[in-house]
Amino acid sequence: MKALILVGGYGTRLRPLTLSVPKPLVEFCNKPILLHQVEALVKAGVNHVVLAVSYMSDLLEREMKAQEERLGIRISLSHEKEPLGTAGPLALARNLLTDNSDPFFVLNSDVICDFPFEEMVKFHKNHGRQGTIAVTRVEEPSKYGVVIYEGDSGQIHRFVEKPQVFVSNKINAGLYIFSPSMLDRIQLRPTSIEKEIFPVMAQEGHLYAMELEGFWMDIGQPKDFLTGMCLYLQSLRQQSPERLRTGPGFLGNVLVDPSAQIGNNCTIGPNVTIGADVVLEDGVRIKRCTVLRGARVRSHSWLESCIIGWSSSVGQWVRMENVTVLGEDVIVNDELYLNGANVLPHKSIAESVPEPRIIM
Repeated sequence: MKALILVGGYGTRLRPLTLSVPKPLVEFCNKPILLHQVEALVKAGVNHVVLAVSYMSDLLEREMKAQEERLGIRISLSHEKEPLGTAGPLALARNLLTDNSDPFFVLNSDVICDFPFEEMVKFHKNHGRQGTIAVTRVEEPSKYGVVIYEGDSGQIHRFVEKPQVFVSNKINAGLYIFSPSMLDRIQLRPTSIEKEIFPVMAQEGHLYAMELEGFWMDIGQPKDFLTGMCLYLQSLRQQSPERLRTGPGFLGNVLVDPSAQIGNNCTIGPNVTIGADVVLEDGVRIKRCTVLRGARVRSHSWLESCIIGWSSSVGQWVRMENVTVLGEDVIVNDELYLNGANVLPHKSIAESVPEPRIIM
């Protein structure tokens, strides 16, 4: 089987991290976002993954060559010369996707969940039509495109964009499976799959919805990245609790790379991910944070709801909170307060940031 992953965007919502690394390679819970998806696809029997790329594709190509070998699959890149929306890339990769009659997956690269790919294949083959969309239940449907479908069969009737009156709380989860004949609907030009292709397929009775079990999150921006981390760690607690760190000083769900060094009298958690070669000095307090590879947090600093970029350094007695994000190689001097700061790579911060802002 094959899969196409849409990784063409600039990742602007996840800046400053995406100024150093293409979004699919940013580590989410100590593994590149893209790898969470690719490994789940391989487990479901996919042996050829096509990446629809445009931005920073050299880095992606290098990293994926290594993964191709490790996972024993084929990974191809399909290059967009101009942005083609969410449907155009399928037309561009048509030849790669249709050399057999198997259905193929299409994924948005920002999505993290308990990927139900095997169930999707069964469901799709069962109804025998052109397309299946995974849908998920949300608290606040007015922020999304809502899917209206028959509860028993899953046949989709229509879509309602950001409804102001409650019609349903099921939204498109950004995971699809299609039969190859569906590609005849798409021309090679900028096209939106959600607005131009799906409504017609639904009208013709060719589109079905399968509801996701478990958690789901679009982690394309820092606030949601941290929420997604909390959900993922909770899922890990249920499925592979042995991967979480426990013991004195660790509270709730904490994921720590074996190469990280943690000093004395630290309190870590709940909901923390510590990456490779990270150093936390004595007396550090961290909750609801991701600390990326090679970063250092000096003694007695207090961090909540932050993302600390690669090789960044946080001084002593620093307090950081409210979705503060440090890009790569940022230095924060001792005894400062950062509230919702967004700091671009290679900056040095010498004074407090009491109100949320971007530091360029």
